[in-house]
Amino acid sequence: MSITTENILLVGSLLLIIAILAGKVSHRFGVPTLVFFLATGMLAGSEGIGGIYFDNPKTAQFIGIVALNFILFSGGLDTRWRAISPILWKGLTLSSLGVLITAVSVGVFVWYITDFTIYEGLLLGSIVSSTDAAAVFSILRSNNLDLKHNLRPILELESGSNDPMAYFLTIAFTGLVVNQDASIIDIIPAFVKQITIGVLFGFLFGELSKRIINRIQLGSEGLYPVLVIALMFLTFSVADTTGGNGFLAIYICSVYLGNQDLLHKRTIIKAFDGFAWLMQIVLFLTLGLLVFPTQILPLIGIGLLISAFLILVARPLSVFASLWFFRLHSQSLLFVSWVGLRGAVPIVFATYPLLAGVEKSQIIFDMVFFISLTSVLIQGTTLPMVANWLQVAEPEQDMASTINVKYIEGAAKPEFAEFRVTEGSPACGKRVVDLHFPQSSLIALIKRNGKYISPSGSTILEKDDVLTIIAEDPESLEAISGILKF
Repeated sequence: MSITTENILLVGSLLLIIAILAGKVSHRFGVPTLVFFLATGMLAGSEGIGGIYFDNPKTAQFIGIVALNFILFSGGLDTRWRAISPILWKGLTLSSLGVLITAVSVGVFVWYITDFTIYEGLLLGSIVSSTDAAAVFSILRSNNLDLKHNLRPILELESGSNDPMAYFLTIAFTGLVVNQDASIIDIIPAFVKQITIGVLFGFLFGELSKRIINRIQLGSEGLYPVLVIALMFLTFSVADTTGGNGFLAIYICSVYLGNQDLLHKRTIIKAFDGFAWLMQIVLFLTLGLLVFPTQILPLIGIGLLISAFLILVARPLSVFASLWFFRLHSQSLLFVSWVGLRGAVPIVFATYPLLAGVEKSQIIFDMVFFISLTSVLIQGTTLPMVANWLQVAEPEQDMASTINVKYIEGAAKPEFAEFRVTEGSPACGKRVVDLHFPQSSLIALIKRNGKYISPSGSTILEKDDVLTIIAEDPESLEAISGILKF
């Protein structure tokens, strides 16, 4: 079956429903949901029961870039500065030095055991060098896996921020493979340029986006997520067009926005959570359709060898080398090593050599697909077991005390208080979003003229309003009291 304008909506909707139902069933068997999304695409493909012929790497790459924008942006919006600030340098070291060590070690290993040139080996190593944000976020959160020693924020920060490094290495080594006369030294200025522009535009568009969201007056609350989508793509495209790393720019922009006071922030975050799930499903279905299983079968032997090296040697080497000076427990280092999940991102990156006309690009793509699949199957299914074995998982009875309440991070024992807005209060006549209450607090209700209203960021406080506040700790209530001048 060929995908046409007439049947694309029918086929697409059926595949989405099948993938969602398959993902629901996957929990019963302890298999990561993303594997079922991928398997659904493969079964629907030209060599599966669906018979849908799809062999368009350019389209798959475009879908992948769009999907990664949503996945990274959603992950950034959910990232709390309070959670990542203690482990910021650990996560950044993993996402930079760790990615480089993984790429080089896998590349040299592939060069040694295959007929690949050293640049072709390093290209393959670069493509599989980053952990996958969609896979890590999905598996950690779907298993409600709570970890000791701040391991969870380390892993989520690493997976959300290491794609830019892997992307740069992939583009750089693709160029070196195509242009054999180029020198590896030539990529250093390009790396500095990409990172500098990416970071600069990330913060710049983060602040600009905050101002636009809070100052523009839209007629409907539902338009705000649409506005943020436009700002997200604008951030990526401007950074990418000017020679920067677009993925780094949108991740920094989203983390910045996620830690600011925004109008309709709850609506925006909930909408992007749904967008991210949709993009994960669409991305994995597309990549499943793109692959031809018969081309992978001859590569199983060498693929298993490279997967074993990546999981058991390259990933632990990169983790221990990157985090050794941070004095983490050996159990923590071993667990971080095991959470080296590869997923859709390496498969998307593997389309770049295909489109560049690299000689062994089809073999690289098929190998990357197999490596990613085995990584999610082997590591993804065993995360809870390995966490318990290494004693880095919180005891089950303590889980209730670490429930993550949206917008009230870790509020196990919330503090409640009521404040009345007096005529002389600086809050009188101001919007909620302009008060800059602590991130760990929430205005649950406002009592006004005997009636209760549920506030949003654009709600303007009036004299004699009674605010019902929920906060994480007494210190937050004291801060609010100071803001209201009580």
